Amino acid sequence: MLLGAANSRMLDTTSSRPCGEAIIELLEDYGVDTVFGIPGVHTQEFYRGLSKSRIQHVLTRHEQGAGFMACGYARASGRPGVCVLITGPGVTNAATALGQGYADSLPVLLLSSENATHTLHKGYGELHEISDQSAVTKPLTGYNALAHSVAEVPDHISAAFESFTAGRPRPAHVAVPIDLLEQPVEGRWTVQHSRRSTDVEANQIKAAAALIANSSQPLVCVGGGAVDASAEVRALAERLGAPVLSSHAGKGVIPSGHPLNAGSAMHLAGGHALLSDSDTLIAIGTELAWTDSFVDELPIRGKIIRIDVDSSQFTGRYTTSVGVQADAKSACAKLLAELGEGVNNEADGRERAASAQTQNNADRTDLEKRHQAVLSVVREMLPSNGILSTDTSQITYTGQADFPVDAPRQWLYGAGFCTLGGALPEAIGAALACPDQPVMAVAGDGGFMFTLPELATAAALKLSLPVLVWNNESLAQIKDGMVARGFKPTGVDSINPDFLAVGAAFGCATARPQSADELGESIRTALSAGRPTLIEVHQDDRWLVQ
Repeated sequence: MLLGAANSRMLDTTSSRPCGEAIIELLEDYGVDTVFGIPGVHTQEFYRGLSKSRIQHVLTRHEQGAGFMACGYARASGRPGVCVLITGPGVTNAATALGQGYADSLPVLLLSSENATHTLHKGYGELHEISDQSAVTKPLTGYNALAHSVAEVPDHISAAFESFTAGRPRPAHVAVPIDLLEQPVEGRWTVQHSRRSTDVEANQIKAAAALIANSSQPLVCVGGGAVDASAEVRALAERLGAPVLSSHAGKGVIPSGHPLNAGSAMHLAGGHALLSDSDTLIAIGTELAWTDSFVDELPIRGKIIRIDVDSSQFTGRYTTSVGVQADAKSACAKLLAELGEGVNNEADGRERAASAQTQNNADRTDLEKRHQAVLSVVREMLPSNGILSTDTSQITYTGQADFPVDAPRQWLYGAGFCTLGGALPEAIGAALACPDQPVMAVAGDGGFMFTLPELATAAALKLSLPVLVWNNESLAQIKDGMVARGFKPTGVDSINPDFLAVGAAFGCATARPQSADELGESIRTALSAGRPTLIEVHQDDRWLVQ
């Protein structure tokens, strides 16, 4: 049964118009203000609606870019990011971005066309035909639907938006056949409001509080599921005097400068020491995933309390002593109330956090010190509310632990799927979602080449977007891995274009700074340039190796 099927009433204040146009009206009523996409033959009726809508349409240069922009929009704002794409290649090109959204629990809606209903699964050789398009995106989505009639469409849209708030948010794909898009709709479809419950099982909270009360070395670990509970997590950590360790997605849940912040460093020695020494781990909205630690099993010695909307996390790799199925904000608030004044070991927690940070900062390699030299300038020039969008690259791995942020959603990195190409398009999505916050992108040269054409999108939007390309002329992480395994690096060295010439060809400002001061000035200027600025820093630049 379709969610909301009994409530798909329509207002009769709008005259008849095609279904595609009615869908865009419905998106508008759901609060969608931006849609990313590339128009095609099969999406004409969507675009008829967009031509009359208040929704901003952003023309991307590749459907993968559209998907990544929707991810960046969602990652930075928490609101659903939406892309509208054609049947077949539009969907397959966006699949990588859907995978990233799935791994990182992002509310992203892919609205696509599909071949005419009478041709589906027939193998007629229709334009853009896939034998089963929904099967392509099913493993990458939390909600996936193909409309078989116009009457089903509003219920599928409702179910997609409901899926973003009813549990763990993951991408949704709703496909509408081209013949249905052309059929008339009478009246305006109505929004079905979310019925998300914030109830928390009292017994679970009591059990968690009892375990914490008997703990002398508690540790809080936060992930992406805690980004909307920053105040509650901080209050809980301060009540317990517990250090806070963050995953990639949880970076900023507690400010980097807070004395209980033990860093976003589950992969470093200090983070491992904390996990090993703690007698109780309170894991809030985190998978404790391999992509956060790069080890097959974290050295967790204590009992584990897990707070998560996804109860499947309670039976995963690590044994859960108490599982609290709830959103982080509600659960932490109720846990604080149950604990009362409790025991405060803040002084000890500060010492443990500081010790972890000291361990994390020890023995930095020469390359990491070069990364730090660049990232320290970025941090100095990017305002405190700024957003940094990053890509899979060595400078990002260093920045995960070293780049300080004051709040959640300021460090954007798709660590879960760990694909290349996200930094630039996600930065564009973030800039549109959060126009009052400055945004910057940092990408390695390999990842940047995946979505380089989206410079044209940023230029068309006149975004004051600094895009820093860290150039080492190779897929360096993979190259280093080959060397470590004892064989000749193969297929990892590349010939790059003249990045500054490419940037200029797209109408961007460009810079190749020769000192930290020049880099800082390039970023400062770029943040108000009224167009993107491509900044190239080479790994072997003299000012970095002196």
